Amino acid sequence: MAVSGGTLVVRLDGAGDVLLAGPCVRAAGASGPVAVLAGPEGAEAARLLPGVERVLVWRCPWVVREPPPVEAGDVGEVVAEIAAERFGQALVLTSFHQSPLPTALVLRLAGVPRVSAISVDYPGALLDVRHRLDGEVHEAERALSLARAAGFDLPEGDDGRLAVRAPLPPTEHLTGGGPYLAVHPGATAAARRWPGERWVDAVKELVRRGHRVVVTGSPAERGLTAHAAGAHGLDLGGRTSLHELAGVFAGARVVLAANTGPAHLAAAVGTPVVSLFAPVVPAARWRPYRVPHVLLGDQHAACRGSRAVECPVAGHPCLNGVGAESAADAAEALMGEAGR
Repeated sequence: MAVSGGTLVVRLDGAGDVLLAGPCVRAAGASGPVAVLAGPEGAEAARLLPGVERVLVWRCPWVVREPPPVEAGDVGEVVAEIAAERFGQALVLTSFHQSPLPTALVLRLAGVPRVSAISVDYPGALLDVRHRLDGEVHEAERALSLARAAGFDLPEGDDGRLAVRAPLPPTEHLTGGGPYLAVHPGATAAARRWPGERWVDAVKELVRRGHRVVVTGSPAERGLTAHAAGAHGLDLGGRTSLHELAGVFAGARVVLAANTGPAHLAAAVGTPVVSLFAPVVPAARWRPYRVPHVLLGDQHAACRGSRAVECPVAGHPCLNGVGAESAADAAEALMGEAGR
């Protein structure tokens, strides 16, 4: 379905980044049809966002972690695809350390007449709205502030929290009956991962305390989820779509996860999060958004703010210092506070 004359929201990196764009998308959608241009890792999340009518997918050479070469033919194809939609304007969403200007150039070549982005660099003729922000602003609020700078705002009654499309799929056939906690041990960046043995210990400790635990992960993480679940937890690794994972998280009393996309998915369904959060990116920008949560990990460690994919400090001390008992204590405290 084309969205001629509508708004294109561009977010070209991971699923978590796309989920954090949700309030911005809903603000733009209050004024007309919205499409999202996403990367391959974020496309499934984009399809879950309320208000999205179409998702275009592009593996952008200056955004994705393992970039393809910049080739005229590839850029020409995405330019043609965007041009065919005849968008009235575009919002280019980036993280605080990314430049929107190469993407803005692609949009200009596609004939998008009005382009807005947050940019500290001089944009020349690439941007119509050059928005700037100071201070540590959460990425969800940062994206929403761009929508407002471009003339959009949330509709009345929308509180600006993260959200996914309703209804969520039934998941009791996956989780079984009765209360449970969800543990998601994976993360795309090694620097953000709690050691696998700690997840094993955490599952054992939670079960020892009388909780039922389900362990979730992508198909590529089946080995990790099977190891973490062991004989104590229920292994759902590779058995859920992202929408089904949202359903699993919605039914959980609490979710334990690293700083990874599924932590934002848990926030989008309103479930408290224990976040094993490595400070390679600022927690003020990337913590679970507007849900009860606890951050575990040394937020002042030497890796702070490095944006490292591989841990730059021997022994991974920011997360290795967190024990299973601390994670279980945090989970129980959140459940008590939330009455879950």
